[in-house]
Amino acid sequence: MIVLALTIAVGVGGYVYVTSPDHQSERRPEAGQANTALAEVSLPEALSARGKLGQRAFDAKCASCHGRNAAGRDGLAPPLVHNIYEPGHHGDESFQRAVAMGVRAHHWTFGNMPPVEGLSRGDVSLIVAYIRELQRANGIQ
Repeated sequence: MIVLALTIAVGVGGYVYVTSPDHQSERRPEAGQANTALAEVSLPEALSARGKLGQRAFDAKCASCHGRNAAGRDGLAPPLVHNIYEPGHHGDESFQRAVAMGVRAHHWTFGNMPPVEGLSRGDVSLIVAYIRELQRANGIQ
């Protein structure tokens, strides 16, 4: 009976360990990986100067995972033009922290996001300006 109880405890513990966000792998795009967008993103009529700079930085550092126009990539990373990322739930500083430290999976099943190297706080601020402009164009306030 004790052996059975220990076996069950080890099995449950192993399952919890393997499926916890701390132990999910970080995902990075692979060559030839599908680029199916997860959201339809309407573009604003025009981007501000900061939005244009943010778009360039986003395209260079973020789009490979989060997709063109932050629409997400199926099986890889979530859309940032989504209610989950509205300013009242994920403020601008959450994007700064995500870039600097990475993110443990918590809303989605894409795995953990690794830190992004080569971006300053100013760069991230511009990227956030771009994302917020996209969000507003899609009714996310």
